Amino acid sequence: MMRPTVTIVEANLMNKRLIAVIGPTGIGKTKLAIHLAQYFQTEILSADSRQFYKEMTIGTAVPSIEELAAATHHFIQHKSIFESYSVGEFEREAIDFLNEFYQNNDVAILVGGSGLYIDAVTQGLDNFPKVRPQTRVDLTNRLAVEGLPALQRQLAQLDPDYYEKVDIDNPHRVIRALEICLETQLPYSSFLNKPKPARGFKTIFVGLKAERTLLYERINQRVDKMMAEGQLNEAKRLHEHAALNALQTVGYRELFSYLDGKFDLDFAIAEIKKNTRRFAKRQMTWYRKRNDILWMDYMIDKENAIQLIEDHIKTELNA
Repeated sequence: MMRPTVTIVEANLMNKRLIAVIGPTGIGKTKLAIHLAQYFQTEILSADSRQFYKEMTIGTAVPSIEELAAATHHFIQHKSIFESYSVGEFEREAIDFLNEFYQNNDVAILVGGSGLYIDAVTQGLDNFPKVRPQTRVDLTNRLAVEGLPALQRQLAQLDPDYYEKVDIDNPHRVIRALEICLETQLPYSSFLNKPKPARGFKTIFVGLKAERTLLYERINQRVDKMMAEGQLNEAKRLHEHAALNALQTVGYRELFSYLDGKFDLDFAIAEIKKNTRRFAKRQMTWYRKRNDILWMDYMIDKENAIQLIEDHIKTELNA
């Protein structure tokens, strides 16, 4: 049984635009998104899956109070870690929002580094067969007994293509792929990138980039800043709930291991930096599959960024 496809059906929305601000973690997407929202007099949808949860603030780099006040944001800390919230639910809620928003607005801003969630809004999700709940239970039990490396090895064997693309340190993503492989006897990746109904708006992908060494330096500095702001105390407050899916993410797992006595603190911080750099590398892999991104240097001033986007829109209109 396939999940219903979510589409925008209003024909008059074809002249509406969604500006998707993308780029690796720590590159400055929020700042540019706010500038664009102010210029186009519009609002921002967050597609950062780590920023959905109200209990997670420092470790997810949620926009500051000043940034949230500078432009209206949606899908920021609107869920609890105790709620189940899937990418499919996000897709439906985001499209419902855009259906209504575009009745009185021509432009909306989408921002985030979660490629799957960007894809969910801009092109829709792939449909997968329904799997038996017991399969997920069995894999979750294996995770607890054998650890994540055992599941990673199995995924590498059953679907080497997806293994190279997935956030391999995210147990939820690994289990999701494995349950499809085991239930269908087909690679998870074989269900990806099938034709989907067209969205009723045009998306402009605006990507921020920096040299890798500079990006990694920014990531390291960002982790140090989070620790200085109290990330360890935030992890302590959430430690008893460490098994929840929402907390299976970089910046929390490593500190939970420290709190469990498996790591010392310096090693945990080094692991956060290393795993965040790996995450950024996977993000760039996702971006490389697209050839329609309007790339800009992360240091570009807002006037030049806006001019490039305006020129892009004019070119589209004249095409």
